[in-house]
Amino acid sequence: MADLFLDPTDEAERSLIGFASRLDTLAGKTIGLLDINKSKGVFFLDRLEEVLREKYGVKEVLRRKKTSPGRLVPEAVKAELREKCDAVIEALSD
Repeated sequence: MADLFLDPTDEAERSLIGFASRLDTLAGKTIGLLDINKSKGVFFLDRLEEVLREKYGVKEVLRRKKTSPGRLVPEAVKAELREKCDAVIEALSD
């Protein structure tokens, strides 16, 4: 059997990837926080939520958590975040 080598480099054309529009302000907005379920992530997200509310005037924070870091976010959770949130932050910590 011949050796098979895979090239791990990313071949995506960066100019073709679009970025989400920035919000003018966070004040009065609903922000989703998606915890990918890494160790101590909840402590980081607790502090982030505090800062979003106190410093930036975020109206509501919707928090969801993956079952494990290696699992995909269920489609129902993605749909809920898209429907209810003005922006979503996916966060991890170790």
